[in-house]
Amino acid sequence: MTALLPAAGPFIIAFWVILAIVFSRYPQTRGFVYTLMIFAAVTTAMYYPQYFLTVGGFDLSKLITPLIQIIMFGMGTAMSLRDFHGVIKMPMGVLTGVVCHFTIMPFVGWGLAHLFHFPPEIAAGVILIGTVPCGMASNVISYLAKANLALSVTLTAVSTMMAPFVTPFLMQWLAGSYVDISVSAMMWDICKIVILPVAAGLLFNHFLSGKLKWLDNIMPKISMSAIAFIIVIITAKGRESLLDVGVLLILSSLIHNLSGYTLGYWLCRLIRMNEQDCRTIAIEVGMQNGGLATAIAKNMGKIATIGLAPAVFGPLMNVTGSLLASWWHRHPPKEAPKEKAVQLETERL
Repeated sequence: MTALLPAAGPFIIAFWVILAIVFSRYPQTRGFVYTLMIFAAVTTAMYYPQYFLTVGGFDLSKLITPLIQIIMFGMGTAMSLRDFHGVIKMPMGVLTGVVCHFTIMPFVGWGLAHLFHFPPEIAAGVILIGTVPCGMASNVISYLAKANLALSVTLTAVSTMMAPFVTPFLMQWLAGSYVDISVSAMMWDICKIVILPVAAGLLFNHFLSGKLKWLDNIMPKISMSAIAFIIVIITAKGRESLLDVGVLLILSSLIHNLSGYTLGYWLCRLIRMNEQDCRTIAIEVGMQNGGLATAIAKNMGKIATIGLAPAVFGPLMNVTGSLLASWWHRHPPKEAPKEKAVQLETERL
């Protein structure tokens, strides 16, 4: 892209910024503003990578792990122990969602890595984004899509807690032929990156919820800024690899993401789950914790290669997730006759 259009950088950046400003004026498109600004930032990093590698001799990639930990702490503050009660209240939905999530996405990623013949470390990144747990963005999308928000939050919480045990073994099994995988080292990395910050966030929420309003209000903004900053650093570091496989990686990520939605939804329909739960599991399967995948790639010392697929997948899933939520929002789930009868009987009483 940049090799063919060396002087077009400022105009492409301006295009994304102007489009974001226009979209911000309309409620229907306001949800896409953040993603458009990510596109502007990524374009800036592609054309001017030197500004996002080091500052005063300090390697900016060293900030990735602490930033992810801050994001995970924010996730913990948005959760509570009640979120885990869903395992008891909705065991079938939780079991189905977890099984679908940790089978569909890893194996689709493995298949795409083979299909596109990516270089080994790029291929490992495609598989990695498929093996991580659900991301918090899926909860927002589930809410907008009129899905089962309680099930969505529970699946995010459960899959996150399972990640230290499931993700390393899936990576060793599916990506071990591409890169060396240390299961024990990856387990400890995930615990440091996810479990400890989330646990700290849960404790914070339990003891201080509502007492520090300013922190509750600012955490989402900090998380969004941190994600954008991380994507920019990865783009700058992996610029040369992106120029080689960028189009194929975007296509692969799109297929990966849409496969998660489609297979998750129709497998749930196949076993006759209700529409709300089918939508929820589809979203939870298709949307991944790209931040965790990025931090794992950083700790492996492969941020410029293994980290590229998560960097591409993240903004892309936000676009497709928003579009899917908009469609489902306009087509609310139809109530089952039995549920409708119960509701009418309740109203009559």
